[in-house]
Amino acid sequence: MSRRLQVLVPVELDARLRKAAQRRRISKAEFVRRVLEESLRQAVADNGASDPLEQLSSLRAPTGDIQQILTEVAAGRS
Repeated sequence: MSRRLQVLVPVELDARLRKAAQRRRISKAEFVRRVLEESLRQAVADNGASDPLEQLSSLRAPTGDIQQILTEVAAGRS
């Protein structure tokens, strides 16, 4: 299923999009879809994870029973 997305761009950017799409022999819409997809893929790669839970797990912070963690933290302070 597809959704329509309407974006206003300056005339100069529209001309650049048109030329870039023509060079690749694809429609302007297809070119924009590909650029958006690649940009989002890169943003995820730069961020390390797209899912907030994946981001948290990448921190390698302690996990487990909260009471056990609190007990260990308190024991480390004394």
